[in-house]
Amino acid sequence: MVDPIKEPTPDNQVSTLPEDKVKKHLKLTEINYRRNTESDFTEKIEELDKNFNYSSNSNHYWSEPELSLLYGTPLYEQASPSQKLALNHLYWATQYNQTAATEANAVLYNQVTAGVFGAMGGYETLCQELDLETAQERHHIHAFHMIGYKTKKALLGQTGFNASIQGNPYKKSNGRQELANRPRFQFLTFNLQSSPLSAFQDSAFRFVTNKVLLKNQAHYYSQYLRELEEKGESLPAQTTGLLGQLAPRPLLQFFTLNCGSSPFISCVFYVTRFMANMLIKNYEYRYSQYYREVEKKGEFIPAPLAVSHFHMMDEAFHTTTSQLIAQDLYKDFSKPTAYENFLANLTIYRAQSVGLSGLSGGIPAIFRSDDTFLLSYYRLLQSPVFDMSAQEALEWLEKCVCHEHDGFHLTFKYHQRLLSDLRRLFDPIDYLWPINRNMGLMASGGSISKALQNNIKAFDRFSRSVA
Repeated sequence: MVDPIKEPTPDNQVSTLPEDKVKKHLKLTEINYRRNTESDFTEKIEELDKNFNYSSNSNHYWSEPELSLLYGTPLYEQASPSQKLALNHLYWATQYNQTAATEANAVLYNQVTAGVFGAMGGYETLCQELDLETAQERHHIHAFHMIGYKTKKALLGQTGFNASIQGNPYKKSNGRQELANRPRFQFLTFNLQSSPLSAFQDSAFRFVTNKVLLKNQAHYYSQYLRELEEKGESLPAQTTGLLGQLAPRPLLQFFTLNCGSSPFISCVFYVTRFMANMLIKNYEYRYSQYYREVEKKGEFIPAPLAVSHFHMMDEAFHTTTSQLIAQDLYKDFSKPTAYENFLANLTIYRAQSVGLSGLSGGIPAIFRSDDTFLLSYYRLLQSPVFDMSAQEALEWLEKCVCHEHDGFHLTFKYHQRLLSDLRRLFDPIDYLWPINRNMGLMASGGSISKALQNNIKAFDRFSRSVA
């Protein structure tokens, strides 16, 4: 651990820690970078992506059966072997669509924060590692999108494909009624990106950040953001993935600017990235285990299973980076100001709220309420996989989300494991509010009875909307 850090000074964000203490995590970064550059997991993913054909992989499970949509529900118990295979494959496509969205966050913020660390000096290897991770993420995203697209197109057809599970709010098809009052700040749904107000907004954000909130840190301004500004481009923001769901786009742009202006806030991004890394690892580890079992038996290894395995190998380097920055790097700098501390904790609190505060009974290892997915479930039941009528789909949907079954207990098991891991790994981060260090929102969301109560209310609204 690093020695206690000094109070901030106006002109210098870097603390005067003993040299041997500062260099410990930098040495680990060098080892991590060397091992990552020597690996070939990304290249293997590229090759699998290039050659993927769904029909060649369609007759095999891509994981153990429990990693399947609707696993443990009454419907799954009555499903045919071909339907169970389809649910197994669609789970992969669903999870990795979300993973791709999360990795798109990393592509953006890796570049933003590397620009800050580069401006500080002494973190050249870290910046090289972040550049490498960014390149790797782009290949991952392409593979997830292409394999997922081909899979959903083959199983759902065009109509079902358009309604595949994304976690969007559900609305009536005629647009008359929005059923779910999503906590997505509906008062800011207009698109400032294409508005004449966009340039004014960015200027206002920069003034408030650089002249008021972070006025002594202008010399750390990210080179990446500086180059975008010189091109006349707006502040960037991702509106998908874990981080992209925390706030409306304008506030995400404001967060981007803060990340690109403060070494401490740059480190805070890696706390959220670490949460996302662990969320993926929580289920991806099961894919990797299954890969090794199939490989040991000398059996056919489906391409998506191999992609999952090699992705986990790649992500091990990325997770190490996230952990080193989240737990240690911020201690190289002065203590955060009250504003920085508040923004950091609010960000992590929101990450718990939007991504970790519930239990899904229909998608194993997803810690969000099923009300987010009701429309997608409903359309899945009417897709070629089940070919149900509207009435049949409603009846089965009610059985799957409004009654206790093994699927809820499976997700609860994954929930408890991740909760324990995050609590252990967040304990050394000294600036966290207790509710963040103890993952209080996530803990309170780990209740099957609460999940059922929420689902019953949501299903009632949904069923009336499609009647």
